[in-house]
Amino acid sequence: MNITDEQREHGSTFQPKFDDRGLLTAVVIDVETDDVLMLAFMDAEALAATRDTGLAHFHSRSRGKLWQKGETSGHVLNVEEILVDCDQDALVLRCRPAGPTCHTGVYSCFYRVLEDDTLRPVRT
Repeated sequence: MNITDEQREHGSTFQPKFDDRGLLTAVVIDVETDDVLMLAFMDAEALAATRDTGLAHFHSRSRGKLWQKGETSGHVLNVEEILVDCDQDALVLRCRPAGPTCHTGVYSCFYRVLEDDTLRPVRT
């Protein structure tokens, strides 16, 4: 079925618009603080797993497969709400993190600010 931009942008039916690689951009924010925690990509499988389990799942572009955030560390992301952008090609996952979100062990993957050509920590 062909979906018009009008239907996708103003309708009430969820009709995700995956890119040519079958991916959507997903921005993860902390439901309590609104801090940006990470950015990842979701394919149809990751989106379905997230909706089915309430835990954030993503598509690993480097490994070419589904992964659940925190599957090895235990630092899962409990999804409280999924916000969909106007043309349904990007999502914001409002999550309750169970520990640090970044693989480096810090709260957020966005832990540095760019000042001139220097990266400085945002949090300690």
